[in-house]
Amino acid sequence: MIYIIGGKIITMTGEVWEKGYLCIENGRIKELGPMKDNAPFPLPEGEKTQVINALGYVVMPGLIEAHCHMGITEEKKGMEGDDCNETVDPITPYLRSIDAINPMDAAFDDALRAGITSAMIGPGSANVVGGTFSFVKTHGRSIDKMLVRSPAAMKIAFGENPKVNYSGMGKSPATRMAIASMLREELFKAQRYYEKKCAGMKREEEDFRYECWLPVFEGKIPMKAHVHRADDIQTAIRIAKEFKLDITLDHCSEGHLIAEQIKEAGFPAIVGPDLASRNKIEVQNMAFKTVGILNKEGVKTAITTDHPVSLIQSLPICAGLAIKAGMTEEEALKAITIYPAQICRVDKRVGSLEAGKDADIAIFDDLPIRVSAKTMCTMIEGKVVYADKSFSLPVSEKNV
Repeated sequence: MIYIIGGKIITMTGEVWEKGYLCIENGRIKELGPMKDNAPFPLPEGEKTQVINALGYVVMPGLIEAHCHMGITEEKKGMEGDDCNETVDPITPYLRSIDAINPMDAAFDDALRAGITSAMIGPGSANVVGGTFSFVKTHGRSIDKMLVRSPAAMKIAFGENPKVNYSGMGKSPATRMAIASMLREELFKAQRYYEKKCAGMKREEEDFRYECWLPVFEGKIPMKAHVHRADDIQTAIRIAKEFKLDITLDHCSEGHLIAEQIKEAGFPAIVGPDLASRNKIEVQNMAFKTVGILNKEGVKTAITTDHPVSLIQSLPICAGLAIKAGMTEEEALKAITIYPAQICRVDKRVGSLEAGKDADIAIFDDLPIRVSAKTMCTMIEGKVVYADKSFSLPVSEKNV
């Protein structure tokens, strides 16, 4: 049994206790609540208990990155470590990110040092359909043991990236019309396959190329749409509505220009990487105000670094810059905790401090949205996976 006591606990479900406690058992949160001022904390008698004194610190759920490529586009490894895009065929839904995520990538350690305990990781946006994402914990050496959900989403892409990649090869897609048409054709074929599967398809009729679409048509996972420009956002929404499929609007750089339409569509937005440069035409209107405008309109929003486009450890700073551009502090913190958990469909396990959830916890010396804030301790499923050397980790065992 592990107790974290004395810290300011921000649950991300509405409760904030200036001085609270949290009990962890078997990797999950057993109980939590406020503490009485100047009263001794009643540790359970007769049990071996570890105590972490968090007095003066902020205790939060581990932060969540809702869209990135760490471990697939590895740092400092060039082509040898870049497995982000299979740039030979614009339609590759059968690719699985789990087969390319390398937990040895230095970005995972950077994530832990920033209090980021889980991330949605998958292929890039060179292809119209790129393959499936996986939602993983950020600590471990075996990706199979780090998995929370796989497949977690099907990557699709609109706009410049597929155009630039394939028009240079003298093949489709060279226009936005072709991107939309190729996606529709793929979804049309996948839908027919799904209908045959539901009708009792024989085993010898099964097709590896379309089996990967079944979770999408069953409503178990969304399509994950790379969209920056307003017209691309609306095309993605149009196609999702045509086929009655769920979708997340990733990047959504011009979302603030059509916030009302996005709200009406009912799909969530994963906004960013606003800390990166405007190095493409389609991101010319990129701004930190976007996520706050969408949030105020009523769109469920998460913030992304799109690592390595901007570095994974900048996630809480991006939330801080969103506050500077008009987002409320509470909503910005939710945009890197509970909202990405809900958008990625893993909120039964992570994203908030609640009894029964995974004990993925970050302890900071200040709110992480502040540049000067330090991560003092990061825990995943009750295990300390990072501790700052100044934190004097008082994980002391007591028999009481």
